[in-house]
Amino acid sequence: MTLKKFIAYFIAFLLSLFALVIALDFWISYKTAPYIYHDENQLPYQKIGVVLGTSKYVKHGGINGFYRNRIDGAIDLYWQGKVDYLLLSGDNAQLNYNEPIMMQKDLIKAGIPKEAIVLDYAGFRTFDSVVRANKVFNADKFTIITQEFHCQRAIFIALAQDIQAQCFAVPTPKQMKLVRIREMFARVSAFIDLYILNKEPKFLGPSIPIINNEN
Repeated sequence: MTLKKFIAYFIAFLLSLFALVIALDFWISYKTAPYIYHDENQLPYQKIGVVLGTSKYVKHGGINGFYRNRIDGAIDLYWQGKVDYLLLSGDNAQLNYNEPIMMQKDLIKAGIPKEAIVLDYAGFRTFDSVVRANKVFNADKFTIITQEFHCQRAIFIALAQDIQAQCFAVPTPKQMKLVRIREMFARVSAFIDLYILNKEPKFLGPSIPIINNEN
């Protein structure tokens, strides 16, 4: 094979791969659309709301808009009576970084009762957060709270795992280009985890039913 042919085949392979990534991205957006809500008045009640974690602060200082909008959305849904409990799922891999605790502090400041808050310290990825909500915290049905693009991947994971979930899409900050590109590849990773590798969350552990926190 000549170098010219090799380059042509390689370019064709890359274009095909890119087309597959775009097609998967579009398919996930289309498939999950019926389960995503933007208006809290139209959002059906579910006992549990799952808030997906992210960093509270951006690298150069200031509050992360993705974080702020998820917290504000969780607060609104609780006070509107759309959820009774808030499961805060995030990364706790480092001693000085704890997403669930950060979220809990801000929710308590907003007046959310501590007994209505449940912490999931092993939500290292969206996949872990969604599956653990079902398998560890015994949530058969729940509302996910995050931005729309993230809702789509989370619901895609839930559907693949036969989990009954819906998502409340909070506003997305304008600084979105790089995040959206990264999301496309995160969807490829989710597809591989679900349909090729059949992965499980990094940690599962014993069942901790949220309903036990009622008393």
